[in-house]
Amino acid sequence: MRVVPERISSTWIGTLTDEDLIAVEARLHERFAVLERREKRLHGQKYQLFRSPPDVMDAWDRWSRVNSATRARALNPRRSR
Repeated sequence: MRVVPERISSTWIGTLTDEDLIAVEARLHERFAVLERREKRLHGQKYQLFRSPPDVMDAWDRWSRVNSATRARALNPRRSR
């Protein structure tokens, strides 16, 4: 399991194998999803991602950077159900 740095950069992403990238993307997505569900429970229909607390926005930013790289490599992220 690769350690995700505090600051995710394109340089770091470039060091990842396809398998590592998919695994990191899945972990970051799960973290974001947990935080987003918490906010959705708190705010219901009034929930707006871009008005979320900093921890949710940080999780979204980290996940979206890695997700974009996954798409750029034409990889399909895994989602647990």
